[in-house]
Amino acid sequence: MNITVCVMYLKNLSIINFKNYRENELQFSEKVNCFVGDNGVGKTNLLDAIHYLSLCKSYFNSIDSQNITYSSDFSVIQGTFTEGESEDTVYCGIQRNKRKIFKRNKKEYERLSDHIGLFPLVMISPSDSNLITGGGEDRRRFINSVIAQYDRSYLENLLMYNRALSQRNRLLKDLGNTPGYDKDMLGIWDEQLIKYGEKIYMTRMDFIEKVQPLFSEYYSYISSDREKAHLIYESQLFSNDMRDIITRSLRKDLLYQFTTAGIHKDDLLMKLGDHSLKKTGSQGQQKTYQVALKLAKFGFIKNITGKTPILLLDDIFDKFDMFRVEQIIKLVANDNFGQIFITDTNREHLKKILERIRSEHKVFIIHTNQKIEELK
Repeated sequence: MNITVCVMYLKNLSIINFKNYRENELQFSEKVNCFVGDNGVGKTNLLDAIHYLSLCKSYFNSIDSQNITYSSDFSVIQGTFTEGESEDTVYCGIQRNKRKIFKRNKKEYERLSDHIGLFPLVMISPSDSNLITGGGEDRRRFINSVIAQYDRSYLENLLMYNRALSQRNRLLKDLGNTPGYDKDMLGIWDEQLIKYGEKIYMTRMDFIEKVQPLFSEYYSYISSDREKAHLIYESQLFSNDMRDIITRSLRKDLLYQFTTAGIHKDDLLMKLGDHSLKKTGSQGQQKTYQVALKLAKFGFIKNITGKTPILLLDDIFDKFDMFRVEQIIKLVANDNFGQIFITDTNREHLKKILERIRSEHKVFIIHTNQKIEELK
């Protein structure tokens, strides 16, 4: 099946009381946009505002109120997405101790999940090191973040599974403080875990199968085949169905007072050759792995939805040798990519990158007083 690819971009951005910014409004290039300034001036915060408009949340801080400028009671982020002849204005309003409000063309969403996937986005950040050095929760979050941008039913299944998991864990904790246990009540949550867990597992299996070739292709290109990288999905459901797993773990669950087995224990095994990337990979190799994984996410979303995601590159060239920097630049400069946002502290370094990309671009200088100056 051939999917027509749509070129989408963020036309403008307006922020009020967002993190370290009191009030700013920016007009963007539909191709490359660069934020340049010293560390700590707020370059990454601008990327995070864009992330909010696409995915209804911060990339870095899940507590919305903590993204409001200090001493202010509210924050507003607004932007216009353009796709062909169509324009959509997205509004995000945050108030302390109140529910976050999201609107598209002045119409408020009843559920934020209805917005996810309309304006796909991929962000590559130094914090992505958690994909390698962090626990399985970080890697499951990565899987979920990709699938949720194109599969609404997966997001619903995940929400229902997590709800059932929370209720079952609460019941197990209560049972640990009383003699015996209520088999019928526990069975209700068991059936919910089985129903939604098996659906989530099948979707994840399909995703990994399709994203693996993209990941290998990007890694090989960036590293020029210097080493072979592998991405392996690990799940208890490989050898057992969800019902068997829940049944066999019951004794252990009652002892530990939480659900010890299920798809919430899935993980990704990351390897270079036959060795663990976490244990043996250099900083450069680990960062190449992170970037290749995120670019595979980009390619996968584009292939399956027909929409070219916006790409946010937050200070990603640090700790790369010049060869790998050149390879990444060649990749993002081709026609497979749409709108790109780049942050960098080194203006000369960025100038060389732009010379290689040779694309329409805008450069914004971020000053220490949060003033934003467009470089002409």
